[in-house]
Amino acid sequence: MAEMSKTRTWVDGKWYEGNPPLIGPRTHSFWLGSNVFDGARGFEGVMPDLDLHCERLNRSAVNLGMKPTMRFEEMVELATEGMEKFEADEAVYIRPMYWAEHDGPAIIDADPESTRFCMCLFETPMPPMGASTSLTLSPYRRPTMETMPVNAKAGCLYPNNARASREAKSRGFDNALMLDALGNVAELTSANIFMVKDGEVLTPFWNGTFLNGITRQRVIKLLTGVGYRVHETTLTYQDFLEADEIFSTGNYSKVLPVHKLDDHRMDHGPVTKKARELYWEFAHAKVPA
Repeated sequence: MAEMSKTRTWVDGKWYEGNPPLIGPRTHSFWLGSNVFDGARGFEGVMPDLDLHCERLNRSAVNLGMKPTMRFEEMVELATEGMEKFEADEAVYIRPMYWAEHDGPAIIDADPESTRFCMCLFETPMPPMGASTSLTLSPYRRPTMETMPVNAKAGCLYPNNARASREAKSRGFDNALMLDALGNVAELTSANIFMVKDGEVLTPFWNGTFLNGITRQRVIKLLTGVGYRVHETTLTYQDFLEADEIFSTGNYSKVLPVHKLDDHRMDHGPVTKKARELYWEFAHAKVPA
């Protein structure tokens, strides 16, 4: 078993080293998946958009039937405190979480009054400069609001993404392009997706079947701000096969170039490089909260 990276967890007013045991077999979240989380990054002395990630966590909790117990400002303070427990050169994943401890009246629903909170920070490196990823088309699709709580960053959504990821890796790819229920491109298993064609930037229109990522929104604003035309529109797998450039955005890797989609290969193009450059400039212009 791989050794766990350096981890610090805050719960019930105290910081703990490592992975403290927090739930039992009667915990609602353990057996019925009532948990939500969000992810931010601490790296190179900055924590870009941390406040937005914390705000979204509270919205996710409400959308999954829980009762938020922390103001986003308190979460930001905790994350800042937690980052002081790491070395300056350590890249950290910041993960605030809510889960339901007790069953509700109907058992399968959660008791919102039993909502608990923790914040877990753990060391995980950022992809190095020049890194890229390979993609394939997944046979699995993203759910709709009628079938799953896609309006929350909920743990129960991720087994579907995980099986798509495993299937892609079994065929030698790093990640997978997932379609929505209508057969249009939605996102990757763990990030949002962009393509570039003839100098213009395109990304799937947010139709409620995938997470409208905070890094996605930030990159759209940054590229638009320097004059690029960014279109949120319906895109097919064939559109991506004909792209000049493809890149992903997400909290874990921020902006990551794609060098291969199935048999279609592409270079790290100028728009992708600019998107990454703009994001790093934005991140370091922000004073950590």
